[in-house]
Amino acid sequence: MLIDSHCHLDRLDLTPYNGSLDALLDAARARGVGKFLCIGVDANNAAAVQQLADTHADVYCSVGVHPLDLKDGRHTDLDWLLNALAHPRTVAIGETGLDYHYEPELAEQQKASFAIHLQAARKTGKPVVIHTRAARQDTLDMLREADLANAGVLHCFTEDWPMARAALDMGYYISLSGIVTFRNAEALREVARQVPADRLLVETDSPYLAPVPHRGKPNEPQYVCEVAAFLAELRGETLEQLQQQTTDNFHRLFPLAVG
Repeated sequence: MLIDSHCHLDRLDLTPYNGSLDALLDAARARGVGKFLCIGVDANNAAAVQQLADTHADVYCSVGVHPLDLKDGRHTDLDWLLNALAHPRTVAIGETGLDYHYEPELAEQQKASFAIHLQAARKTGKPVVIHTRAARQDTLDMLREADLANAGVLHCFTEDWPMARAALDMGYYISLSGIVTFRNAEALREVARQVPADRLLVETDSPYLAPVPHRGKPNEPQYVCEVAAFLAELRGETLEQLQQQTTDNFHRLFPLAVG
């Protein structure tokens, strides 16, 4: 079994499936994808991802506020976040983090939001799904200061090995997406070769970042199979080994998603 550890089911293009999310998920299930973690990005879609988790036995969700969803004076409210996290099929916090590539002018606002998510993690014990881009030092500094017991995952990882190693040393997992298959991603492939087997996750981040040979098309959860097959070959492992290991890792990191 494979698990898509990060997807946005509420944002998928369902046109090829006649508007049916169930048909799209069935296509993934038919290829051996057994669970899906549907990610929240702001207060407006929390109810949507939670409803998807409530109505699909193999879907779980997270809630949080993406660092690029803080424009126009919007902010993260701790009470709202804690209340949303009480939902029984909400197994993680986020996605949250820092992105200075697109919005460096909102760095302080992003850090304040990230700090609230990390505070919620301390209060609930739920792991954090982290988005980080062009904010290496601030991300690592805030994670180090938070010192979380059940840390979380740096999702759709695109940074270098020193950053990965620093996060791994703090107990975090590294999740790789279809980006690792891109022709210009050799530096990321070098990271992928070095991530310890017991800290690796796979994801699609669908509908974004479809892997080769689907690059340029809308991504969907079934394409986690292409990511896994590419990584298995890259790391010199059998596909069965990588499937089992990443599934075990997912359940260790997200214990509430067991079942």
